[in-house]
Amino acid sequence: MNRLLTMKRLSILFLATFAVLIGVMFAYDAIVVAPGDRCEEGGKWWDPQDKVCAQPISIAEITGRPNPGQRAAASAEKNRELVAIEDSLAAQQKARDADADRQRAALAAQ
Repeated sequence: MNRLLTMKRLSILFLATFAVLIGVMFAYDAIVVAPGDRCEEGGKWWDPQDKVCAQPISIAEITGRPNPGQRAAASAEKNRELVAIEDSLAAQQKARDADADRQRAALAAQ
């Protein structure tokens, strides 16, 4: 009796299916995954939806803000202004507290 699926045919069918699936896996990697990896290795941005490798642009270039070196100086200046404001507020609070203490002492003396 001849059977359609003998052990030899089943093993060939399995190996052929396995080889096709391995080929599909390598093709998927080469066509879909590898371009994104190559793009990101080059320091660029990969857009998988449009399959575009784009060069990132600094937001400072678009908006005309100062360069990173100048940003540090501007930030330090802003920090100095904030410290001066905090010192001024602390001195005003100290003066108010001293005035309140003086008024309490004057009321207690009466």
